[in-house]
Amino acid sequence: MQERLGIAGAGAIACGLAATAARSGDVVLWARSDGSAQRARARVAKTCARLDGGEIDPERVQVVTDLDALGAATFVVEAVVEDHGHKAALLSDLARLAAPETVLATTTSSLSIADLALAAGRPERFVGLHVFNPVPRMKLVELVFPHTATPDTRARAQALCLALEKTPVEVPDIPGFVVNRLLFPYLFNAVELMAETGLSPEDVDSCMMLGAGQPMGPIGLLDFVGLDVAKAIGEAIGIAVPTTLLALVAEGALGRKSGQGFYSYE
Repeated sequence: MQERLGIAGAGAIACGLAATAARSGDVVLWARSDGSAQRARARVAKTCARLDGGEIDPERVQVVTDLDALGAATFVVEAVVEDHGHKAALLSDLARLAAPETVLATTTSSLSIADLALAAGRPERFVGLHVFNPVPRMKLVELVFPHTATPDTRARAQALCLALEKTPVEVPDIPGFVVNRLLFPYLFNAVELMAETGLSPEDVDSCMMLGAGQPMGPIGLLDFVGLDVAKAIGEAIGIAVPTTLLALVAEGALGRKSGQGFYSYE
């Protein structure tokens, strides 16, 4: 990997990306707090132990709580909560720290890349790098460029994806890009079908897994993504979010990460 990779975030996407990148180079990962940093180190170590027969050294991922530590990176990826305000503020801070030639990226799954590029203040060196969870296993990266992105930015983003052993596909800067634009109407329709028919989550998922050959059913997938994230994506792409899902989010039942969603994980 030719880039010095920095990652701003400590959740599943950030840690999965860091562990994946550790196959081919050193990584600096920033977490907001000591507690988040401790959890990130444990998650990275666990992921590295499962990859490539445990041959990836988790020490290649340096977890820090000082944002300034990302200043030496040549390619910085923001991977925090799916909210424009949070992402825009962090990207602006990162742009002030980064060298002029540093490329800034966001892992947003639904927000406008053009708007985030403007918020960062360097639209010529900006890219949407939409990786999928679990990052080590999922091969696709949706690459989304603002129209102002330079040829060098485009080439370096493509090269980084290949270094991570991913398949980059350039997609338009539209709400939800391609995958989520097509996927979430289907997922939400499955929730509405349960409400209409009284089918259980297990029955809906079994039908789609055994009848359509899907590795995970739509209800289980929503829990895996996170119901709060699903709500944000639905609102971003302009489709109605099912009332059942909204009620679960209001209760704090966000899926696997909270221990309760459509399924119970306790």
